[in-house]
Amino acid sequence: MSNKRKRDILIINLEGELDHHHAQEVRDYIDGKLDDASIRHLILDLSKLRFMDSSGIGVFIGRYKIISKRDGHVCITSVNQQLDKILELSGLYRILKVYDTVDKAIDGIRGA
Repeated sequence: MSNKRKRDILIINLEGELDHHHAQEVRDYIDGKLDDASIRHLILDLSKLRFMDSSGIGVFIGRYKIISKRDGHVCITSVNQQLDKILELSGLYRILKVYDTVDKAIDGIRGA
């Protein structure tokens, strides 16, 4: 897991598996970064995420709630076929914006 920042956008690169074994670690990592109230938007890059279960869905929803209170957007990028199925069935596509790449997500947030 790694991150970078572009002004008020936090970009988190998730890797490996986001399941009940790793969800708390991911939650704590992201929340530690979101302690900085100047972050208004969150992009979750899923290009290296191989697996996610319901614990991962909970991580996404919790971070969505934090960012929503800041009138920001949560975006996900680089969704593979397996993750697409989970995100579709969970209903997360109704609250998260989806982009092919991080750059397109940044453009979407900026209104380009």
